[in-house]
Amino acid sequence: MQFGGRVLFDEVSLTIGPHDRIGLVGSNGTGKSTLLKIIAGINHAESGSVNKAHYVTVGYLPQDGVIASGLTLYKEVETAFESVMEVRHELEEAQGRLVSLDPENEEYSETLEVFGELHHKLEDLDAFRMKSKIERVLMGLGFSVVDFNRQTEEFSGGWQMRIALAKLLLKEPSVLLLDEPTNHLDLESLQWLEEYLQRYNGAIILVSHDRTFLDSLTTKTLALGMAKLDVYAGNYSFYEIEKEVRREQQLNAFKNQQKQLRHTREFIDRFRYKATKARQVQSRIKQLEKIELVEVEGTEEEIHFHFPQPQPSGAVVMELKNLSKSYGEKRIFERLSYTIERGDRIAVVGVNGAGKSTFSRIIAGAERFESGEKIVGYNVILSYFAQHQAEELDMSKEALQIVDEVATGDIRTKLRTILGSFLFHGDDVFKKVSVLSGGEKSRLALAKMLLLPANFLIMDEPTNHLDMRSKKVLQDALREYEGTYVIVSHDRAFLDPLVTKVLEISPAGVRTYLGNVSDYITKKKTGRQTAKEVTRIPHPASRISSPAPLSEKEKKRLEAEQRQRLSVKLKPFKQKLEKIEKEIERMEKRKTEIEAMIANSDFYKNGEEAKKISHEYKEIQSTLKDSYFSWARVNEEMESIQTDG
Repeated sequence: MQFGGRVLFDEVSLTIGPHDRIGLVGSNGTGKSTLLKIIAGINHAESGSVNKAHYVTVGYLPQDGVIASGLTLYKEVETAFESVMEVRHELEEAQGRLVSLDPENEEYSETLEVFGELHHKLEDLDAFRMKSKIERVLMGLGFSVVDFNRQTEEFSGGWQMRIALAKLLLKEPSVLLLDEPTNHLDLESLQWLEEYLQRYNGAIILVSHDRTFLDSLTTKTLALGMAKLDVYAGNYSFYEIEKEVRREQQLNAFKNQQKQLRHTREFIDRFRYKATKARQVQSRIKQLEKIELVEVEGTEEEIHFHFPQPQPSGAVVMELKNLSKSYGEKRIFERLSYTIERGDRIAVVGVNGAGKSTFSRIIAGAERFESGEKIVGYNVILSYFAQHQAEELDMSKEALQIVDEVATGDIRTKLRTILGSFLFHGDDVFKKVSVLSGGEKSRLALAKMLLLPANFLIMDEPTNHLDMRSKKVLQDALREYEGTYVIVSHDRAFLDPLVTKVLEISPAGVRTYLGNVSDYITKKKTGRQTAKEVTRIPHPASRISSPAPLSEKEKKRLEAEQRQRLSVKLKPFKQKLEKIEKEIERMEKRKTEIEAMIANSDFYKNGEEAKKISHEYKEIQSTLKDSYFSWARVNEEMESIQTDG
């Protein structure tokens, strides 16, 4: 497959098993979405074929652009059960005929038989559970019962994608192709989808920049790059480790081949005109023509930047007092009071529609409120990245013009360098915004935000259009940043190393949790489990009085017991991990020794010895791969035990 004169895929082959969990990864522009569309039958490759059994169905969720209209939410999602609806329609027709026919008539008996068969068919299609399935999926994806009778055209783009996802999940195709399914989900619906897909009875191919989501779901990774598709037998974390191992091997093979090629060319140049060596020279020339050159994948370019270090703000960055905000009759905040202090690193979470973006716009000064007070602290310099800011850029202007408009002082002389660090190279800086991709627009909007030094950053979904590499660079820059920030995001892997507080916004109000997003999820789960346990086994005295609070001594005793239980549980895993690490260390040492031997020009003089060592090298590579995977699995199990307590 070629696109704009560039080869996307060259002789790519893969097999998808019935229960595969595949992560499809690669830099922006390598063709991930195109490959999904080819598998789905939407696009067609220039050569090659997609083969599947006749009973295999394929379902595809694009990144965006899906709009439903003309039906209520429930009726729209109900169309996923097309076969059930057809049988129901036939059943209604048969019922209508039965009413009009004479019971003594032969046609009545035949119609009655058809009526019974159609009833059995509905049972086989599990039609009687259709309503509960629809409700479970819609509510899992964040819709409320009130939404069921709303017209689909009333829903915004993000909710439209949820409607499309709901229909796709209810169709239950044999192969589920999901292109960035988490982009429009909040944290709660993201967790629900993760759990739903873990139980899904079919194959899944997933494109996502949410590392936690990929790691929890996938057991195989397909990496697109250099028009090829490489297979890795593990999740994204495993792929990252294994990719470095393979690149190292590739680089060594490339160096060895280049050395051999240099020796061959030197021989040809030296003896080209010597009659006694003519046959050998010709033989070497033919060898050069036939040799398959080793290619080394280049290290992918990343966004490199550091936030300009601003002057420090006062101790209190912002204070909200008794703030109220409504949209028509819908009350978002009622007498909200909240203080943001210098050095706070806050993640804002909550279901969609609860008011996360409204909160960020209010503190950024981009949204008015009805009553209350917002007090900005001493020397606060604020910078704001809005969720849809990329789409709000002036489409008629060039990338360079966009940043030039906001830049002041000496920094204007470095604008092309700054844009270069955001992957706008050469004449790319003169591209009109209208022709930029979604990712390019997002990076341009981010560059625009970062041009002026600020000590208070407000970011609403900053990672939605960034790939894994770009997110890591932004994450590294935020780690070094000395100011205060508030980030609205559901990307756990991005937020966890950064934030120290989680602000949950819900219809009940706001609540602060200390720790990162994973800590917040654990606390929420523990809270729900405790609530269930209390409901299931009520204490007889609970209706009369609350139990007496534990003494400090009792608390310490219980904590010590819990630590002891955890230590006992973790001990065998720690021993296993230690054993694997020692084995990896031993093999890596031997691998380095062999690579040094291979790099020596005398290595191949002893053919038998070279063959034996090469065989050992391959075995070490294979065993190392398994060991890395085992190491990652044991770590995951330990993390799971620690999370569950």
